[in-house]
Amino acid sequence: MTTIRLIVGLGNPGREYEATRHNVGFRWVDELARLQNLNFKSEAKFHGLAARGQLHGHEILLLKPQTFMNVSGRAVGALAQFYKIVPAEILVVHDELDLSPGVARLKMGGGHGGHNGLKDIIAHLGSKDFWRLRLGIGHPGERAEVSNYVLNDPRKEERELIDAAMQRALDIAHLAIEGKTEAAMLKLHSA
Repeated sequence: MTTIRLIVGLGNPGREYEATRHNVGFRWVDELARLQNLNFKSEAKFHGLAARGQLHGHEILLLKPQTFMNVSGRAVGALAQFYKIVPAEILVVHDELDLSPGVARLKMGGGHGGHNGLKDIIAHLGSKDFWRLRLGIGHPGERAEVSNYVLNDPRKEERELIDAAMQRALDIAHLAIEGKTEAAMLKLHSA
């Protein structure tokens, strides 16, 4: 049974991106850190903000790449290499266009679905076989609108749905970390 050693929240650094749809990964990891009293510190060698501590009896690292979304893999790759963390021990938390707001899904592996953060992580790890926590943000309907859509804040009713899904995902975080991914998925996906 593989436990999770690294949780990566994806987003863009800078105040102007804080509340955008693309930053739900950052927001989720921030909330997990807050609940566990972990503090992020700037780590230049990992191109990001990192926090470490014990979560449910497991040594865990949290990472928020500060490289901008499209080059998230640089941070993930550097940290994973330094701590000798294999892809199966990594959970990447990201926004998901293919899921409606209010839906959260946990899965192992798969493609990047056009998500540039995932694309870069796959390139740097040389593997698709890491865990993903996909937080639904919905789709604007037009492919040409995607970039603008993800870099804007969700509407109030969407945000409430997204926040509820993030909370459900936080409730199963300990199961995922402990490697009880089947139980985590069952609980999250039947919510």
